Amino acid sequence: MSRMISDELEVVGGGRVLTDWNDIPMELLLRIVSLLDDRTIIVASAVCSGWRYAIFSGLSHISFSWCKNNMNSLVLSLAPKFKNLRGLILRQDKPQLVDYAVETIASNCHDLQEVDLSKSFKLTDRSLYALAHGCPKLIKLNISGCSSFSDIALAYLSGYCRKLKILNLCGCVKAASDNALKAIGYNCGQLQSLNLGWCEEVGDAGVMSLAYSCHDLRSLDLCGCVLITDDSVIALANNCRHLRSLGLYYCQNITDKAIYALAHSRVKNDDEVWESVKSRRYEDEGLMNLNISQCTALTPPAVQALCDSFPALHTCPGRHSLIISGCLNLTSVHCACGFRAHRAVNPLTHHAY
Repeated sequence: MSRMISDELEVVGGGRVLTDWNDIPMELLLRIVSLLDDRTIIVASAVCSGWRYAIFSGLSHISFSWCKNNMNSLVLSLAPKFKNLRGLILRQDKPQLVDYAVETIASNCHDLQEVDLSKSFKLTDRSLYALAHGCPKLIKLNISGCSSFSDIALAYLSGYCRKLKILNLCGCVKAASDNALKAIGYNCGQLQSLNLGWCEEVGDAGVMSLAYSCHDLRSLDLCGCVLITDDSVIALANNCRHLRSLGLYYCQNITDKAIYALAHSRVKNDDEVWESVKSRRYEDEGLMNLNISQCTALTPPAVQALCDSFPALHTCPGRHSLIISGCLNLTSVHCACGFRAHRAVNPLTHHAY
């Protein structure tokens, strides 16, 4: 076995036998490390000083979600060493993380672009203020389930982290207010994806502010936002032409007026539509996922008009991208696949007779 290792090291060394693991070139070591799970990577960093330097200086993404009991201690000891970290996942099954750990991260990892703090129930506004000052390059932030954050702290963070493109606020009832959304719309014009699921304080004022400011919005989850009305959806239809996914589950104030606005948005700008047709399939444009479950005020003609406008919305088995569960009056709505199948079956039916 030792001879086999020596042979491999000699090949790597270009004819020179590498007698110490510390002599493995950093590029090769990082390729090896990329095959390991995150826990093993931390263990590997203790092999020798060379490995420790290579891992801490070369690693760009790491997850500590595997740590079930001592996440704070691990973060406090390792965060100062990761100088080039771009992505950090601190998702937890049970609350561990405290503000001081996040403050340590923000003080040392200034190039962070992606941070996941989901289910960090112990964190307070101190963590958001620390990220605002220490991590201005943030592009993706997941704080879903962090129920202690306030809307003041979230608005403050948006003023410093203006490059945000992906933001998950699902369940952040205190943080996701209309005032916070207005600040996000004003500061984060590059926003592409926003999850506001079950943020019950969100209303039309906040959503409309986003629609007017974030024209590149691609995905918006408003499931459980019971206060929003047609005005929010109409604003999105008129201003967010790149919208591909929209969640309206249990938004029972939504009526046909909003659905027709979405359907008509497809053809409002003929030049833009036909230009896009030249470069990609027509079906790939516009809404591709829509959840209107429990929106019981909607009628079949409106939803059918939406299906006709957006061929990527499917009701057929196995391709459910238009979710209508709980809306028994919409069972007659069919996507383009359904109509094609119906036409294909009809001739066979006539021949059988």
